[in-house]
Amino acid sequence: MSARDQLSTPTIRLSDYRAPAWRVERVELEFELGIDVTEVASRLLLRRDRAQDEPLRLDGEGLELLSIALDGQPLPVDRYRQTEAELEVDGARDGSVLETRVRLRPAQNTALEGLYLSGSRDTGFLLTQCEAEGFRHITFFHDRPDVLAQYTVTLRADRSRFPVLLAGGNPDGAGELADGRHWARFVDPHPKPSYLFAIVAGRLERIARDYRTADGRAVKLVIWSEAHVIDRCEYAMDALERSMRWDEQAYGRNYDLDVFHVVATHDFNMGAMENKGLNVFNAKYLLADPDSTTDDEYRAVEAVVAHEYFHNWSGNRVTCRDWFQLSLKEGLTVFREQQFSADMNSPALKRIEDVALLRRAQFPEDAGPLAHPVRPSQYSEINNFYTATVYEKGSELVRMLAGKLGPDGFRRGMDLYFAHNDGQAATIEDFLGALGEANGIDLSPYLAWYAQAGTPRLRASGRYDATRREYALTLTQHTPPTPGQAEKRALPVPVKLALFARDGHMLPLHVDGHPRSGDTELVVVADKAEQQIVFREVDAEPVPSLLRGFSAPVILEGMDAAADLALLLRHDADGFNRWQAGQQLATCAYETLRDHGGGGAIDAWCGALAGLFAEDGIDPALLAELMTPPGEVELAEREREADPERIHATRQQLQQRLAEQLGGEAILSRYQALARETSAGLDATSQAQRRLKRRLLELLALLDTPTAQLLAAQQYEQAPGMTDRLAALAVLVRSDAPQAAGALAHFRQRYADNPLALDKWFSVQTQRTGEPALAIVQTLERDAAFTLKNPNRVNSLYGAWARNNPSGFHRTDGAGYRLLAERLAELDALNPQIAARLATVLNGWRRLEPVRRARAREAIAALAEREGLSRNLAEIVRSMLHE
Repeated sequence: MSARDQLSTPTIRLSDYRAPAWRVERVELEFELGIDVTEVASRLLLRRDRAQDEPLRLDGEGLELLSIALDGQPLPVDRYRQTEAELEVDGARDGSVLETRVRLRPAQNTALEGLYLSGSRDTGFLLTQCEAEGFRHITFFHDRPDVLAQYTVTLRADRSRFPVLLAGGNPDGAGELADGRHWARFVDPHPKPSYLFAIVAGRLERIARDYRTADGRAVKLVIWSEAHVIDRCEYAMDALERSMRWDEQAYGRNYDLDVFHVVATHDFNMGAMENKGLNVFNAKYLLADPDSTTDDEYRAVEAVVAHEYFHNWSGNRVTCRDWFQLSLKEGLTVFREQQFSADMNSPALKRIEDVALLRRAQFPEDAGPLAHPVRPSQYSEINNFYTATVYEKGSELVRMLAGKLGPDGFRRGMDLYFAHNDGQAATIEDFLGALGEANGIDLSPYLAWYAQAGTPRLRASGRYDATRREYALTLTQHTPPTPGQAEKRALPVPVKLALFARDGHMLPLHVDGHPRSGDTELVVVADKAEQQIVFREVDAEPVPSLLRGFSAPVILEGMDAAADLALLLRHDADGFNRWQAGQQLATCAYETLRDHGGGGAIDAWCGALAGLFAEDGIDPALLAELMTPPGEVELAEREREADPERIHATRQQLQQRLAEQLGGEAILSRYQALARETSAGLDATSQAQRRLKRRLLELLALLDTPTAQLLAAQQYEQAPGMTDRLAALAVLVRSDAPQAAGALAHFRQRYADNPLALDKWFSVQTQRTGEPALAIVQTLERDAAFTLKNPNRVNSLYGAWARNNPSGFHRTDGAGYRLLAERLAELDALNPQIAARLATVLNGWRRLEPVRRARAREAIAALAEREGLSRNLAEIVRSMLHE
């Protein structure tokens, strides 16, 4: 296929959905595999909807048609028509068999969509990526998720070059051919959509384990990678086993094939892909070892392995009817993955991480020109809708429903959902309907969450009546306008809440008409523009703890009295709300510093944390999170006109005030105690200690820079694993330490042959704040290891710089915007999906202060005017400019 995909695409609307006039019952595919040329023979058993009188049209892009036959007879040229996007065939009927043969050129496919070459011509291997619409680049087909078929796939190739041949489904034979070639066949008994098709062929090594499911099926688990990294796959195998057992216990879901293959590649546009029986992973989410993998990355490997496995039911056995329902599989599976990770690790820390990601990635998306509902009403390029809104916000909507139904009710609903829709292509309505039916409740009001873009703002205010011993809590909600949706309706917002007395203990809650009156925690649903909840038998004015566990994806406003937030920070039993109170209090303190104020919030935040710092028994990992204020991206979201340089400086000042409150000697003493206990262990205690040690070193660098730099250099040299090594390197780079150059050179040499570790080397250097960042990025572009052809490397440089270093990217002269725009154009010619995804870093340009805003608009407009942009990138940049 062509790397530059410039086909004009009409707007696809949910309201226009029609069931397919033609379906495919069975697919037989035969591949003659080669790097330069691959030929694909297809045999389709067609079924026709007799109620629809439409000719047979199949999707197909970039395909060289070699032959075509219908019901065994070659078709003359006047019986079919091939365009850039489809094949139309005359004379097909219900039960017809269509046979085609096409030629592909995998080595030329830099878009990494369809069939392509991963790695070099000499040592790389062939693989496919078909979600969302990649199968049409392999053969002619109804490339839409509501066409489910049974697949039989035969692969033929030179044995010396492609000793491993894999496809989805169960093995169904293999053998030798003439001239050193061999073949392998796979049959998938489960009907599936084309986006779940996959093959892999090349020189790969494996690790394997036997697994027996809860219902007695014997399964062979196999992970494949290039030979020199196969020893780094053991952790992923352990995570896979944990995932399978958890899904059996938590959801009653068992694996349903005889073999489960997982393959690692360094050339992949996404994190991983849940192809039925043959998952393909970006190597950064599969390979792990203490020397090159951080604690955060270990958890990410575990989470992504689980996510793709859980898709076997929430996505594969039950798929989505159309791409508008994408969150039905992705949001639901993210939620299941988050549940699993919470059970495997710390529930409170997992919830903090998930909400922090939501606020960092999805809230800005909801507030910018690219805002869209979890279920959009239309799209032009579906690849542009694999967004934080569909995934992370979609997960939060499932969490709201699970919270409303309770664990037992949600499990009943999920059992019914799987039972009703197994082997089918489902909708959001099917999902809510099953949950509601299983619990005797109407959940249709929650459909509004799926249809409405933007982040609701929930304002809370309280009034205490001492005479009546009543506390009235008033909740009002408002959602700002978003593109195409000027008017917003009130949504059902589950608010999990508690009330605290001034001594820090939770109060019993007495609310008229509430079935659990008297408990210390309740859930109320705020579903009106304004409503009031009255708590009775309250002896003194309480402190409310709202949205406990982040019970709804909203922005909470009001309730920001410094003393109240400090009380919750010290005493709230809900780990998430303890952190949330600290985040609110830190934000108030930040705004006080920004506005040149003093006292109150700053003293309250620093004082509360100093008290916690002196306590014994608090989880070191939670303490590290509590001592970290909101990031610069989150703080910018609260600014009417964001100045990234000022935001960075003020946040640094706030952290310095905290370090001063804690005291240099106390920070140093605690750091040294943790350093003496350093190990490479993956147990929770060791990870928590490393997390706190990193935070203490960062704070010390603000208070006593030379000492922190010396300690960081020592930590780098003595680090038993990547977590400590990278944390030390980051402090050296960000503080412009004299030891930084030597450490970076050592890191570069040590990991010269480790692409994932080299990605970290690129990323950490982009975090030098302020104006020097641009020159560093330009220097790194010239490094021999940098390439635009590898998505991980692109994101490690440009993505890390633009997303994670606002003061270094958003320069007042606009040079950062211009450089990114130039690289986006170059990248678009190679890989439109990655170019479009990277372009979204500019989504918040309208909220910048006037000088930067003007420079950003100039760069975006110049990019939009370039000729020949792919439809992926063109849609993004033009949407950002749309008023």
